This record gives sequence, structure tokens and C-alpha cells, in this order.
Amino acid sequence: MQRQKSILSLLQKPSPASQNGAVGEAKGQGASLFPSKQNLNGDVCGSSLEVTGTDTPPEKVPRKVLPVNFASNAEARGSSSLFSSIMHKFVKADDRENGSLRNLAADKSSDVEELPRVELTAKPSEKANVLNVENDDDLRPETPATRPGISRFKRIQDYFPTFGEKDNSLLDSSKRIKLLQESIVGNNNHKNDSDVASKFEWLDPSRIKDANGRRPSDPLYDKKTLFIPPDVLKNMSASQKQYWGVKCQYMDIVLFFKVGKFYELYEIDAEIGHKELDWKMTVSGVGKCRQVGIPESGIDDAVQKLVARGYKVGRMEQLETSQQAKARGANSVIQRKLVQVITPSTTVDGNIGPDAVHLLAIKEGNYGVENGSTTYGFAFVDCAALKFWVGSISDDATCSALGALLMQVSPKEVLYEHRGLSREAHKALKKYSFSGTKAVQLSPGFSTDFLDASEVRNMIQSKGYFKGSPNSYFNAFDGVVHHDFAMCALGGLVSHMSRLMLKDILQSGDVLPYHVYQGCLRIDGQTIVNLEIFSNSADGGSSGTLYKYLDNCVTSSGKRLLRNWICHPLKDVDSINKRLDVVEELMSHSEIMLIIGQYLRKLPDLERLLGRVKASIQSSASLALPMIGKKVLKQLVKAFGTLVKGLWSGMDLLRLLQKDADMVSLLSKVFKFPILSGANGLDEFLTQFEAAIESDFPNYQNHDLTDSDAETLSILIELFIEKASQWSQVIHALNCIDVLRSFAVTASFSSGTMGRPVVLPQSKTMTSNQGGPILKITGLWHPFALGENGVLPVPNDIFLGEGVNDYTPRALLLTGPNMGGKSTLLRATCLAVILAQLGSFVPCETFVISLVDTIFTRLGATDRIMTGESTFLVECTETASVLQNATQDSLVLLDELGRGTSTFDGYAIAYAVFRHLVEKVHCRLLFATHYHPLTKEFASHPHVILQHMACSFKVKSEGCSKGEQEPSFLYRLTNGACPESYGLQVAIMAGIPEKVVEAASKAGQVMKISVGESFKSSEQRSEFSSLHEEWLRSLVSVSQVENCNFDDCDYDTLFCLWHELKNSYGASN
Repeated sequence: MQRQKSILSLLQKPSPASQNGAVGEAKGQGASLFPSKQNLNGDVCGSSLEVTGTDTPPEKVPRKVLPVNFASNAEARGSSSLFSSIMHKFVKADDRENGSLRNLAADKSSDVEELPRVELTAKPSEKANVLNVENDDDLRPETPATRPGISRFKRIQDYFPTFGEKDNSLLDSSKRIKLLQESIVGNNNHKNDSDVASKFEWLDPSRIKDANGRRPSDPLYDKKTLFIPPDVLKNMSASQKQYWGVKCQYMDIVLFFKVGKFYELYEIDAEIGHKELDWKMTVSGVGKCRQVGIPESGIDDAVQKLVARGYKVGRMEQLETSQQAKARGANSVIQRKLVQVITPSTTVDGNIGPDAVHLLAIKEGNYGVENGSTTYGFAFVDCAALKFWVGSISDDATCSALGALLMQVSPKEVLYEHRGLSREAHKALKKYSFSGTKAVQLSPGFSTDFLDASEVRNMIQSKGYFKGSPNSYFNAFDGVVHHDFAMCALGGLVSHMSRLMLKDILQSGDVLPYHVYQGCLRIDGQTIVNLEIFSNSADGGSSGTLYKYLDNCVTSSGKRLLRNWICHPLKDVDSINKRLDVVEELMSHSEIMLIIGQYLRKLPDLERLLGRVKASIQSSASLALPMIGKKVLKQLVKAFGTLVKGLWSGMDLLRLLQKDADMVSLLSKVFKFPILSGANGLDEFLTQFEAAIESDFPNYQNHDLTDSDAETLSILIELFIEKASQWSQVIHALNCIDVLRSFAVTASFSSGTMGRPVVLPQSKTMTSNQGGPILKITGLWHPFALGENGVLPVPNDIFLGEGVNDYTPRALLLTGPNMGGKSTLLRATCLAVILAQLGSFVPCETFVISLVDTIFTRLGATDRIMTGESTFLVECTETASVLQNATQDSLVLLDELGRGTSTFDGYAIAYAVFRHLVEKVHCRLLFATHYHPLTKEFASHPHVILQHMACSFKVKSEGCSKGEQEPSFLYRLTNGACPESYGLQVAIMAGIPEKVVEAASKAGQVMKISVGESFKSSEQRSEFSSLHEEWLRSLVSVSQVENCNFDDCDYDTLFCLWHELKNSYGASN
């Protein structure tokens, strides 16, 4: 108690005399707990404690924890302080204090001096982002380092006099004192927050407007800009005008503002820094800005964290030092400029991983194509590799081609014209933008961003973009069908990147054509999702995908090439066999595989390093910045040195492979082998650069910069880039070797049997007595659907196409119990086809196939709530794409079509679709269904084979009925139709209560009895189905027409009837 009383005595109210003195002082200065600079010095714009006339870094400003006259004021009040014995350690006095006093003497008036006018409007316009304001007293928004500090103990002393004498009873309890203190501080903080909101009304969500004065409810609202009232701009300090002059045009980015050796965020951005990085937010500065900050040593890490969380981040750098600003004039303000904007789709540094980072722009239009098709022009960029691609596609209402583009490119961000995309295209963007682990950012733009093709050409020519490309960017459009739309999309991409200050990439980038489908096996976006090519359906990750299964690549650029190959399987027999020859040769010489892997592991990401070095030619502006120029130069030295050393290691591997004549002969058929030695060889050329690195930058990983380094490095890079196309050729060769080695490793270390596929050319026009396209697989197993403890799936055989005795089944009608393995078999078949046409070995014993042009899939039952599509609508949409685009060389997989609607409607649709594909399209078809009457309708069809996934039953106990037996799935493909789907047994396995299952079993028996006659007639359909009836009617109608010409359908009808009569005659004998 004695200790508590001694502590509480420090909190007692001062004497009335001192209290009156304190009140009088408050009246003279303005009642404020946190005195502003105006309160301390009588200065409106800035504190005179700082050096007037220049933007001095905060670390050079003496931070005053206590004022100089603190001790004398305390003695005058007659009150003792807990810090009275050590307060002299917290007080500093120097010449700057004298300067402050001179400023006070010069201006004793309490009137607010009007700030100088600055030419800055709230409307967006073409202007530089540099503001040079003269004769401004305020240097910048006040930082935490320069704000006068007030101890917590002093704040408590100031608060308690507000209570009356009767409140002294509160001092008897320390807990009540604590609660009261917290309540007071909380109320005061709330008051400060309300002050901030009142001073920045134009930032309030209920009042915010874009630069054109539009509210967010306006369809034309531009969230990238901000309207700042002119009178507010007029009263801002110079540094505030610098900040808000840029921020009002970049409201979609988090803007760091450089102040000395600190980077700071204000207002809305400060909230983001507080929420995402857990930085402490303070309220300070002229106008009491909310702000957070970080020293410049931690800015790179902070930027990368924000970018990784999906934010766009910009940095306003100082273009000069404080000494340079002083040299321009006593009242000059440090110039600042927005020099860098990093987004998730344009980042080139940091831990971005091996996957390519793409920014995609799309332009939709109708080019008069038939059948109501829609044309899309597109352009996308990989900033790290310094490459642009352009192209166009024609699509139908299902947007399958657009989906393929999105899945192939896998962009981080998609740019499109506001109100320029159809409803179907919007649905496709949303659908395929959320198929992976991270959502894609969709960024609508205005028509001013997507200019006409002629305007885009003029813009590119006037600004000197793409001059670093060895070939003119116009050549990339030669193979583009709808080049105007592609050019428009490129214009939208260029406009966006110009806004992000990425001119070095635009000036040095290469423009290449991109084809979604041309010359390859077509795999649309929905098929990529259904087959889980790149992301699984469980969590969107790569585990359990074809890409993960094949990815044994060592280099990052090799992994990117592997993804590109998977998106574009080959459709040429010779090209496929050339890849297979290399893979087989590597598999037979495991020591070569091992040596290649050892060399590849030494290589950095050469593709991105080359892009970074090429971009540095146009990045002289960054090197000129006083604060970050040396840092950028040091990073560039490291990148160039690593590139030269990496290329030398890669060429060592190529030189080693050249010693094996057979291997070089096989590799040269897959890619163009670079010329290493001789007059035009790269060996001697690269040796000179390696010697230069050893001489000028021996410690290039952490080089100590000198004054001449920038010029030396610039000369070396310019000479090196002269052979940029040859270096790209070397890198591509290494990437191809890495991918082919990955195929060989996958086949060599597989858990099951791997066979080399036999690929035949595409079938010619088929007649009814020819087999057409074929698919023969023995011992097929799913490559990554392993059982428990790594047990291999049960192998199965599939035969479609050529048969014996004129029996040529092109369609497999697959039945079987639930969970019996039907979907797994369908997926395994598709994956085997993709692997074969990639030039890889296949998980089976033997594999013979005629080339497939397109793979179509309709698997699973899913809806799309976000796009307003039901399960059955999704089924029908995917099926419509199959019926409209499938050819006889296609491979079609349909799994349980028609289950999203009523039984009769679903069966009718399944029947009609199956028959159309069998008799009209003549494609290879795998059709899984639980509609068992279909097996009766098509049991004797000459082009259909019936098979099912076998199962057996384990008896739980003696005397139990079949419904109580536990099914055992054999996962073996067996001839014939499955009698039932055994849904009740699966329901028991799923945990449905036995009483419910028993009730269901009884209901099923009643239904069978009630429709018994129908079931009996259904059983008889195998002898003479509705197909025979229609064939007879067709034959009769044809016979009644004189001088008629038979088409392929008529011949097919006659052939089917002949086949049925032959089988019936054979059975009767």
C-alpha cells in the first residue's frame, strides 16, 4: 500500500495556481494534446525546428524528445517531474534552434500565409510526374521520426486535471485508474480519427469521385483516378502536392513516397500497410495524415510481400539529394518522380518461381465470321523474359477456344475493354480465372486504352517501342488471321505498361506470333480442366496432374517449355517419332542422362537473365537516380556475370554432346543445334566476355562499385546483345534437352510398364466398310492415380477401330457400378493419347493410334453458381461444343451425360447424342452411363462395343441378402453390359442409415413390379431395337425414290442391316 500511495502521489492534480497557469498556456497555444507544428512555432506549413528551405532527410533532423525550455517551464509551474534529474540528457540545442527562433521573430503574426500556387489540376492529363515547387516552407508530410514526441506519463498528467475534485475517490483503486486512463485515451484517439475524416472528405467512400467527377455508381467511373477539390490542392504543401499529384492518377496502386532514407505510405495506402504488413499507423503531418513507414533497407522486402498478396506497388523516388536541392536555391524542394510500378503480372525480381508470369490483353470483335462465331484478338507479355506474343482466335458461344487460351497462358492479370466483352466472354473469364490456386485479376479498361490498329501503329512508331527486336514487330502479325483485333489488343497492353513505367521492356521486347491450336492436338479449356492437366480439382494445386507427372526438368526455363509442349501436343507423325527417338536413346544410355542432369543443375535461369540484361540497355534513367542507381547497377553486374558464366556452362554441355555423333544427329532433328566453333561460332565470342568479367568484375556476385563501372558494363552489354538471337538459340537448345531428358526420366523410373507408342497418320475419308481411325491399347494404367501404398492401377485393354469379320467398333459403351473405375479409365485413355503425341512413352504395354486432331471431354457433375449456370446447363453446353466441332479423327469422352435432369429427358438426350456421334460423326467415342436401356438399344450395333467395370460381392454374414453384401471393385474392363449400378451398396458404404437403404430397396422392388412389362420389353430390345426399325424405314424410303444417289449415310444403313441379317442367319444355323 505504501508503494501504491507513492506512485499515486505523482498522479495528484497540481495546485490551483499551477493549474491556472497551465490553462492559460493552453489558451495561448490552442488546446491540443498533441501540439502541431503551428502550435509550437506559429508556422503553418512546417516546423522551424527543421532546416527551412530544403527537404532534409529525417535522420539528419535532431529528434527532440523534450523541448529545450522544458526544465525552465517545469520550474515556473512549481511542479516536479519524475525526469527532472535526467532531463538534460533529452534536450539538444544547436544552431538550428537559433534558426528557429529567428523564424519566429520574423513572423509573429498568427495569420495563415497563403501557399504559392502550383499548376496542378485534378483532371487527368498528359504531364510529367515531376513537381519542382519553389519558395515552399513545408518540405514533406511529417514523418514519425520528425514528429515531436510526448511521453505517455506526460499525457496522463495532462488528462487528469479535466476531472473535478470529487473524482479523487477514483485514485483509491489502481484498477479503476487504469480503466479510466484507457477510456480517456480511447476517446481522444476517436476524436483524432474524426478530425482526419473531416479534413479528407474527398477520400470518404460516400463522397469519393474519379478525376472526371463521377461517383462509383456511375458505369463510367474510373477507379484508377481521384478528384481532389481545387481549394484543397491550393492549401496543400509542396510535398503534399508532389504526392497527391501522382496518387490522384494511380489510385489502384500502393504508392511509397521517399523521404530521406524512409519510404512512407499515406491515408488509404497506410491502411493497407497496417493491415498487410502489421506496421504501426500514426496520425501526423500537415493535415494530420495517417501514415506508416519503413527504412529504405527494408523496402524491397515490403514491396515483394505486397505484390505477392496481389497489390500493385509504386515508388516515388527522390531525383536529387538535399545538397543538390540546396544548390538550386535556399527554398527549393527535392524533386520526386514515380519511377517504378510493380504488379503481380509484371514483376521480374524476387521469388517469382519457375512458372511464367503473364499479363494478357483481349479485344473482342465480330469479323463477319459464319455461324455467329466471335473473334478475339489477344496479346500477352512475359516481362521477365522480355517477350511479347500476339494472335487471334475464332470461337463459338461455348468460348472453348478462349478457355484454351486462358488455360495455356495462365495469366496473372487480364486486361479487356470496359463494356467491350460479351456476356459469354465474361463468364469464360470468371470460369477459367479461378481454376488454379490463385484468382486472376480482371482489369477493365476504357476505349481510350484500346485504340484502333492504325493508331496503335502510330503510337509504337512515335515512342520507339520494340526497336530491340531483331525482326520488325510487324512480322509477328503475318500469320495472324484477324490482325486488326490483335493489334488493338497489343495497343491495350502497351498503354497499360506505359502507365506502369515499363518503357525499357517496351523498347527492348521481342514480339512473336502465338497460335492456340494451329498445327497441334486441340485441347480446349474445359478438357484441360477435366483431365487435370495443370491443376487438380481438389485444391487447385499441381499434385496429381499430368504436368507434375512429367516434370522432371532441372532448369526453370525447361519447366516453362514443358508446359508449352503440353499445351501443344504434336500432330505430325515424323515430329513425334523424332522426339521418341531421342527419349529412347537417352533411356538406353542412363549415364548420358546422369551427366546431362549434372550440367543442367549448374545453370541459372538463363532466359530471364538474358531478358533482364537486354532491358538494361533502355534503363539508364534508373541508374541516374541518386539513391537507387548504385543498387540497380550492382544488381545488373551480378545478373550479367551470372548470365555469361551460365551460358559457358550450358555450352560445355553442348560441346560434350557433340562428341556423340548419334546423339547430335537425333537432337538436331528436334531443334536447331547452335554453331559453337568455327568462324561464326560462339565459343570465341563468349570467351572474351568471360575474360572481361574476370578482369573488371572478378567478384561479380558482390562487386564493389567504382565510378567507371557503369560505362564499362554498358559497353560490354551492348556488344553482348549484338548476338542476342544466337544466345536465345543456345538457351532453347538447353531447354529442349532438359524436357526430353525429363521424358526419359519419367519413363525410366515409372512404377509400371511404359511402352513406346506407334503413331499412324490421320485416317482418310471413311466409308462404311473401312475401319477408319483406330485406338489399340493393351495394359493401360493411369499414370498417377496410384492406390494405397503406391499400388498400381489394374491394367486394361481398349480396342477401337479395326476389327475382324467386318466388325469395326468405334464407340465403347461403358457401364458398371458406382466407384467402379469408369471415370479413371476414361481419363487414363485421354492422358495416354496426349503423352503419345507429346513424344513421350505411354503407361501401357502396347499403344497404336492414328493421329487425334481434338480431344473432347464431358466429365463429372459441376455447376457454376457465380456465372448462373446449373449442373445440367453445364452438361449441355459442353456437349454442344462436342457435337458442333468433333470430326472422325477426334477422341470424345462423355461420362454420365443426362443425369442433371429427369430420368426420361436425360435418357433421351444420352440416346440421341450417342447415336449422332456413332452414326454421323464416326469418331472414337468412350461413353460411360448408368442408363442401362442404352445397352439394349445398341447391343447389336456393328460400331458399338459393350463393356463394363467388373465387381464382386463379399458376404458380410451367412443368410444375408444380396443387398446387404459388400461390393468389391475389381477395376477390370470386361465384355458385356453390367446388369446393375449397385447404387444401394454404395449408399451403405457412404454411411447412409440402413433403415433408409432398406426403404429404398423396397421402393425399388415395387417400381420394378409396376413397370415390369416395360422392363421385359426393354430386355427384348437387344434382338430388334429401335435402330433396326429406323434402318428399315430409311431403306423403304430410299427404295421409293427413283434415280436416287446413295450417300455415305445410306451406305452405312445398308451395311448395318446386312450385318444384322448375317448375324441372325448365323445364329439360326
